[in-house]
Amino acid sequence: MLRLYVVNSFTTPIRLLASDIDGTLLNPQFQISESDLTALRRAQAAGIEIVLVTGRRHKFALPIAQQLGFDLWLISSNGAVTRSLSGETFHRDLMPRETCRELCGAMQAFRGNTVLTFDQETKGAIVLEHLDDLNASIRRWLEKNMAYIEFVIPIERALVSDPVQAMFCGSTARMSEALDSLQKSGMDNRITVLRTEYPERDLSIIDVLNTGCSKGQALKRWAAHRGYRREEVMAIGDNHNDVEMLEFAGHPVIMGNACEELRGRGWNLTLGNDQCGVAAAVAEVVSG
Repeated sequence: MLRLYVVNSFTTPIRLLASDIDGTLLNPQFQISESDLTALRRAQAAGIEIVLVTGRRHKFALPIAQQLGFDLWLISSNGAVTRSLSGETFHRDLMPRETCRELCGAMQAFRGNTVLTFDQETKGAIVLEHLDDLNASIRRWLEKNMAYIEFVIPIERALVSDPVQAMFCGSTARMSEALDSLQKSGMDNRITVLRTEYPERDLSIIDVLNTGCSKGQALKRWAAHRGYRREEVMAIGDNHNDVEMLEFAGHPVIMGNACEELRGRGWNLTLGNDQCGVAAAVAEVVSG
């Protein structure tokens, strides 16, 4: 049974609405439904600030954000970069290149699954050694980003500046092995490990960022900058990498298609991304 918000249960009005993109704002066809689009525009017109919070790189998230038709800020790369649509940067939380170099060494067995990203919009923004070990789903994403990809062997040679993050991409089983290796690396106090899984596509993405970096930390920082209390923040998400964001928000909402980890926390549940779940959640806080 869905447990949607009741409008008059809000004692504090929502002033900031943070939405994930993939699996949340985007439907299974990777599009924003007309209902979700209308709902976010209505919320923005009602004075609620909208921020998109995503695991995507800023450049890769930009076309989605631009479809909304109003100015907003993007928290991208799972909280590592907060930047406006016009390119103004509020905050960056990069991984020290020395830490990343050590990480690559510790994850030697997963070299073919390793992708490094850098905060630039030229070739070299995405670095990997080769495509051979990446599964079909992530290869399609990489092929869309070929203009930004550089192949470097060994991948450590690309670490002439601090990267945004390292990613390990592959099948669920393969990435389960990668998680085990990360836990045994002894780097816990210097990195943040975030996971995104799409079981129906047998795709798992492990994002490794600077210590303390997450969607939740970035949203907390932005809310403080804008003068919003957490009670005035609603967040909507569907996957493991949304946990910290949902924990921070005074009003967390999970999608009907949310992973099991999110379902056991007592958070409010909206419809799935195939049923305009974002619009259903927004309707509970914006009338008309």
